[in-house]
Amino acid sequence: MKFSIWVFSSLFCSLILAQDEGQAAEKTSQTEACFPDMCDLLKDFGALREKMGIMETRLKDSENQIHELKNKETTRVAFSAATGGNNNSIGPFSTDRTLVFRKVITNIGNTYNTETGVFAAPVTGTYYFTLFHHAGGTHTASLSLIKNNVVVVMTYDHPSTQDTADNGGNAVLLQLQQGDQVYVRLDANAHVWGNDVITTFSYFLLSQG
Repeated sequence: MKFSIWVFSSLFCSLILAQDEGQAAEKTSQTEACFPDMCDLLKDFGALREKMGIMETRLKDSENQIHELKNKETTRVAFSAATGGNNNSIGPFSTDRTLVFRKVITNIGNTYNTETGVFAAPVTGTYYFTLFHHAGGTHTASLSLIKNNVVVVMTYDHPSTQDTADNGGNAVLLQLQQGDQVYVRLDANAHVWGNDVITTFSYFLLSQG
């Protein structure tokens, strides 16, 4: 009888222990099932942070490009002027002289100095220049476009007893650095006529950079 009771008690305890172990195993299984979800969430969060970093970099680049475009838009250069005067002859002189264009027609950007006759490039870029002259035919007519003391292009006409008046012109594209100086020179022993509509000098900024 006592042996039967002992066997029954042992079986009962074994069942209880097995049940406890089963519940513990189930809880462990449930806990392990949650970990992969957490890992996926962390991976998604990391990927999101990476994408946000890329977007932030692109946004910064876009802001810089907009800033550069705004700076380019604010730099506008355009100038046209005549020598001024009363149809009088300017020259000839025994030495070269800077020809000053005092009758300003257009001066966007205020880049031309009407006292010295010198244009200083406000920004690096490509500029378009033109110069035209009207002169008497009995004397040499000669103008030179000067960049940093170097002749770039000229207008020229030799004296002739057959012509009572001469006209000439030239044009050029120049790549200038900021601060480069350009002016028109009346060459030695040459002349041009001056008034408000003849013998002109013009330029404008074609593209910046």
